[in-house]
Amino acid sequence: MFQNNILATLESFDFLSPLQRDRETVEVNYPSVQASQQYRSAVMASRLYHQVKQEVEPYCLPQFPTIDRSLCYSDSSQGSHFSVKNSSELYCTLESSSANGSYTVYNSSSTVSFSPNGSPMSQQESQSYPSDLHHSPDNTYGSPISGSCITDDVSDLRHKLRELETVMLGPDSDIIDSTTSPDMGSWNLVMDAISRGDLKQVLVSCAKAVSDNDLMMSQWLMDELRRMVSVSGEPIQRLGAYMLEGLVARLASSGSSIYKALRCKEPASADLLSYMHILYEVCPYFKFGYMSANGAIAEAMKDEDRVHIIDFQIGQGSQWITLIQAFAARPGGPPHICITGIDDSTSAYARGGGLNIVGKRLSKLAEHFKVPFEFHAAAMSGCEVQQEHLRVRPGEALAVNFAFMLHHMPDESVSTENHRDRLLRLVKSLSPKVVTLVEQESNTNTAPFFPRFLETLNYYTAMFESIDVTLPRDRKERINVEQHCLARDVVNIIACEGPERVERHELMGKWRSRFRMAGFCPYPLSSLVNATIKTLLENYCDKYRLEERDGALFLGWMNRDLVASCAWK
Repeated sequence: MFQNNILATLESFDFLSPLQRDRETVEVNYPSVQASQQYRSAVMASRLYHQVKQEVEPYCLPQFPTIDRSLCYSDSSQGSHFSVKNSSELYCTLESSSANGSYTVYNSSSTVSFSPNGSPMSQQESQSYPSDLHHSPDNTYGSPISGSCITDDVSDLRHKLRELETVMLGPDSDIIDSTTSPDMGSWNLVMDAISRGDLKQVLVSCAKAVSDNDLMMSQWLMDELRRMVSVSGEPIQRLGAYMLEGLVARLASSGSSIYKALRCKEPASADLLSYMHILYEVCPYFKFGYMSANGAIAEAMKDEDRVHIIDFQIGQGSQWITLIQAFAARPGGPPHICITGIDDSTSAYARGGGLNIVGKRLSKLAEHFKVPFEFHAAAMSGCEVQQEHLRVRPGEALAVNFAFMLHHMPDESVSTENHRDRLLRLVKSLSPKVVTLVEQESNTNTAPFFPRFLETLNYYTAMFESIDVTLPRDRKERINVEQHCLARDVVNIIACEGPERVERHELMGKWRSRFRMAGFCPYPLSSLVNATIKTLLENYCDKYRLEERDGALFLGWMNRDLVASCAWK
């Protein structure tokens, strides 16, 4: 049976993603603020006693804003955390070196550093050395604490402020009473999060300060965050390192420059392919997307003699290997297959060349399985695609594949050209038999910065937790996978705006509206393909879940949807 053939081949093949990731050592001059006890007291005094500003002008510093208590972050992804405790554990922070942009790594016996590409450097090669290593028993993340760190005793801080209040306003004043001072309550909230090592809450508070354009609070919290994050720590510490990088870039208005720099240089192509392969081996998200899309296409084309597949981000072309094999085993013989592969120049590096490499690889495979085959290359961005580039001919049954691609297309909120909807209308005009959509289930397109930050924190926390289950934290490959395959997207979402923010995900409900407005109708999902994907998930952690609802298939980690797949006609 043809469907059984494709299901068997879908299960047997290890997919590589078309997504390409890159990383370059980027020099970032992080703002720094002295965190002495006297400094903090003076800042709070400035805010609390603005009534007597003229009298104490020499002692006043810029003010801190009120932080809403509602900003307390609650963890919606309750994945397991695995802690590695030993005397030789490495602790990394995002302290930027102006000499080489390296990450400083602290070790109990020696000091080394990782460049942002994950390569270790010796002490002689690196100019980043820890100047003061103070470790606190309350520091749950194990990161070194600067000698200038703010006091952990909130009551001591309150006592000092009370003394200052008595001198300035008299012994009967009760301004510092935290029950009546929202400023003091907000300060206590931040201080409590820092003392408890609540990295998520400190990240949220820092993002709120950045959103409010509060430079002083932002710089101080960034200084605290550098002592809490680590590219080799727990999932939230690792994600926090990249989110901190995005916050610093946003504050410095350098997000675009960093993102462009990350795109222009990648590790060796063989290494990049290796990183992507590791990611798709340890996480089923992309296998899930390709399997569901191929299953819908195979079902729609089971009786066709001439099949034309347009892939809007073909990458390595690996998605189509199992489909060609399945068509080769079809009762009555295989159809003639034409694949039009669209991809921009940024993917050429990982391939080691242009789209002709993909064409040769797939042609050789088709020849081996005796499948009539031709390949058309369209080396361009989706924004540039016009109907004449697609070479659709009469008599062909057309399938169009949008796998992890459409969220890169600017919509009406970015450009009047609205390429996101333009492409859907263009494809509909070609009368395809089936159109497949696979996208990350996240809402980062039109959301303002602060809600977008919270959404990114929630989404990638689940992603990093799922990686943590499979890849040990001390493996260099895991650091490289996260840096080259995930970190760039995080920085872009947080640091960039306008056309320069290209990671613009939408929820399935919004995609459904766009497809319907373009004239599409839902194409029913195959129950056999869904069953195969459920079998696939049995090889992974039991915290993954698969759910079908409203004509779409969702793959998630615990209670968080991460990838959605559907088909249209």
